[in-house]
Amino acid sequence: MNVLALCLIVQLCLAFGVAGLFWPEKLMPIFEALMFPWPASHKGIRANSFIAIGLSLLLFARLAVSAR
Repeated sequence: MNVLALCLIVQLCLAFGVAGLFWPEKLMPIFEALMFPWPASHKGIRANSFIAIGLSLLLFARLAVSAR
């Protein structure tokens, strides 16, 4: 069950990271709500997308190591 939850988290991080890179204008309302006092920008969404993809790679590496 623990592996299944980690797989789900990896997929969600990867999906939001790729969506932020391809369609930042569609994620703008979400980031405006999450970053309330500060204005959301395409540069911030792009940076968050790269971080989400990096997180998914780190979690995938942890999953691959624990599967041995």
